[in-house]
Amino acid sequence: MKKQDLKDFLDEQVERFNEPGFIKDDPIQIPHQFEKPQDIEITGFWVSMLAWGQRKTIINKSLELIDLMGGTPHDFIVNHSEKDRADFLSFKHRTFQTTDTLYFLEFLQNYYQKHDSLENAFSRFLKPEDEHIGNALIGFQDLFFDHPDAPHRTRKHIATPARKSSCKRLNMFLRWMVRKDNKGVDFGLWNDISPSQLMMPLDVHVEKIGRRLGLLKRKQRDWKAVIELTDQLRKFDPIDPVKYDFALFGMGVIEKTQSNRLP
Repeated sequence: MKKQDLKDFLDEQVERFNEPGFIKDDPIQIPHQFEKPQDIEITGFWVSMLAWGQRKTIINKSLELIDLMGGTPHDFIVNHSEKDRADFLSFKHRTFQTTDTLYFLEFLQNYYQKHDSLENAFSRFLKPEDEHIGNALIGFQDLFFDHPDAPHRTRKHIATPARKSSCKRLNMFLRWMVRKDNKGVDFGLWNDISPSQLMMPLDVHVEKIGRRLGLLKRKQRDWKAVIELTDQLRKFDPIDPVKYDFALFGMGVIEKTQSNRLP
């Protein structure tokens, strides 16, 4: 297939799925319940870190988490006391356990008591000339666990390219925070990271469609695969390559792969 034909097809699919109707069945609905930027950041970050398994379960566990924070995530994170964390001892999602929950609360409280936005936790490690956000992801993981009592088990929940991870959940979170358009799905709150530097959230559905369309050849689902896929999509839109997440994910999940007539 010609490059232009594939680009036209993918652009059509982006338009099809990048619209408000996408929100109601996706975990991004959780941060969309808020208007305060810090509330959007905190819920967006935590929800994306819980984003594996069935989307309905992810949404329900995220709602449970917000309820534990009294419906005001930023206010709770900044002002809660040690005894308030007792309510979170029973919060679990798959391999995300009590130890992980308590450390997330610890990190977020320490961070937001000193900073207004989570953006700097990523952007401080990124240069404007960096082709992609790899250094930001590596730096963020180092920052997140820069504490003498940081539990080793929690590291698996904050991925890093330094360990060859695809960093699917962090890439999804950054898509939510950084991408800017008028479609109403992504938030576009942050300005120090360019949409051109974002990387594709590579889950099983995106991988499946990417391979079927000839955009991904690497066998492993790792950081090199993310680079390969995103580089291919940059050929179609170097300014906003990750908009194609809507197309690949939408075809792979929302519309059932077998019902799509792929070129």
